[in-house]
Amino acid sequence: LPLILGHEIAGRVVLAGEHAGNWIGRSVIVPAVIPCGNCDACRSGRPTICRKQFMPGNDADGGFATCVRVPARGLCPVPEELPQGLTLAMLSVVADAVTTPYEAIRRSGLNADDVAVFVGAGGIGGFGVQIAAALGAAVVAIDVDADRLELASAHGATLALNARECADVKSAVRSFARQSGRHGIGLKIFETSGTPVGQQTAFSLLDPGAHLAIVGYTAQKVEVRLSNLMAFDATARGNWGCPPDQYPNALAMVLEGKIHIQPFVEMHPLEEAQQVLEAVHHHQLRRRAVLVPQPRGMEQGTNP
Repeated sequence: LPLILGHEIAGRVVLAGEHAGNWIGRSVIVPAVIPCGNCDACRSGRPTICRKQFMPGNDADGGFATCVRVPARGLCPVPEELPQGLTLAMLSVVADAVTTPYEAIRRSGLNADDVAVFVGAGGIGGFGVQIAAALGAAVVAIDVDADRLELASAHGATLALNARECADVKSAVRSFARQSGRHGIGLKIFETSGTPVGQQTAFSLLDPGAHLAIVGYTAQKVEVRLSNLMAFDATARGNWGCPPDQYPNALAMVLEGKIHIQPFVEMHPLEEAQQVLEAVHHHQLRRRAVLVPQPRGMEQGTNP
């Protein structure tokens, strides 16, 4: 410290080192976690647990700035021509909010035979719902916020459950799974709320052959009966970010209209960062905030 925060970044390259000159002038998304590419974890195909990983906003100044310095490795190029209504600034959320659930879903092996359940339909879960729906799965969204559930329903969730109003979430999910006509073995459950209650709810939904992906984070402890994993021959897996080589695939889903970003974000000038952070602290934002610097002579870059 002091350290400039901001870990989801999109912008245009204006300067480059000796071996990265081909990036100058190009629009890019900066991965939220950039592995070294040379350690044992990276060489064994586990780059997300690289102990030398570089995280903008954590290991160096991040995107709450007009310019940032990042490694060239892993940069995800963005086409100059974007679909109508989509901007480079909006694409900053691809760096975590989109790619993190994308990787969790990819690792789960989700397909059109499956029922996908997202516990938490906010920034991460809302994009996860869209990805799972695009892959053909029957999708359930669980949350306590009616607006989030309405948005999830409009973007791929067949069943939206308000956990505060539903007397028996487990029975509702299992009934939906039976009636869905899907023949996948076990639910694909994604905990995307990052809350103790959400994690307990997700664990309670385990059924034979289920896959539970822990995508949200909380520092609080949760008490569960691990023997359920044994009894159901189920799996539980943590998910830390997304390898940079998967970013182009996630971005392609956005550019093809399979993932809609605009309804899930709200744009703010970088100068309003303090007000936006205070609004986040007081739970006043309804969408994911994107801060947009507007320096003279440069394209907009951003970080939510």
